[in-house]
Amino acid sequence: MRRDTTFQFGLPRFYGAVRQIILITVAIWIAIVLLTAFDRPIGDLLYGLGVLNPASVLRHGSVWQFLTYGFVHRDPWQVLFTMVAVFFIGAPVQDRIGSRKFAEMYIVSSVLAGVAGFLLALTGYLGFGPAIGAGAAANAVLMVFYLLNRGTSIYLFPLPFQLPVGWVVVGIGAIEAGYFLLNGFILFYLVELLGLGAGYLWYKMMFRRASVSAIMQDRADNWRNRYYRWKRRRAARKFEVYMRKHQDDPKQYFDEYGNFKPPDQKKKSDGEHGPGGWVN
Repeated sequence: MRRDTTFQFGLPRFYGAVRQIILITVAIWIAIVLLTAFDRPIGDLLYGLGVLNPASVLRHGSVWQFLTYGFVHRDPWQVLFTMVAVFFIGAPVQDRIGSRKFAEMYIVSSVLAGVAGFLLALTGYLGFGPAIGAGAAANAVLMVFYLLNRGTSIYLFPLPFQLPVGWVVVGIGAIEAGYFLLNGFILFYLVELLGLGAGYLWYKMMFRRASVSAIMQDRADNWRNRYYRWKRRRAARKFEVYMRKHQDDPKQYFDEYGNFKPPDQKKKSDGEHGPGGWVN
């Protein structure tokens, strides 16, 4: 049966990885803006080190740019829209998968999109210029939100009607594909499109990893149980050897239920009385 629930965005809690990502991104943007305003060479240097530039990666080995480009912005509207999207869409995702997995998904998806864009740029046919901003990671968050809430309809301000979340994903992908085609196949929009695919891959790998983890845990439990059974058998053999050496009857020490007989009972049978009782 088709699931069709309504999901209306309210004001989510500002906590966990969502809060940390937004605060770090905004702090980096403020630092770049201030440095550019008061010491432009240093601001430009910081900006150039952070953006994903395939030429810089090839010539200077700037592999850190696969991570840093997702946190570097200059346009205030870009950082505003992406962080608002991360806040409103990322909070429900974080509630479902947890703060640690959300941070993993955000960073891994951004890096995957950057690496894929870099490899496509090496062909020389597309992926021109640098990539910058959290658009790829925000698209990955949107894709994971869709995969966790298939068939859900959402209200998006300022639209007065519901939209299936799948249509929102397709619409955003179509708009960015149009910008990608109209702006000369630049890397900026290519990486944002790849962010949708990176989110899909992370979602699939998350559930595959969960199933593999469950299998490994089951095998570990089996081996642990085998080890405990082996220890019990070994202890039983040692006890049998001890009893044979002392030529004692085990029934003197254990009752019919396998419980150890209190030493005070043996003393009572011999006419002696001990000070206290024995607890099995």
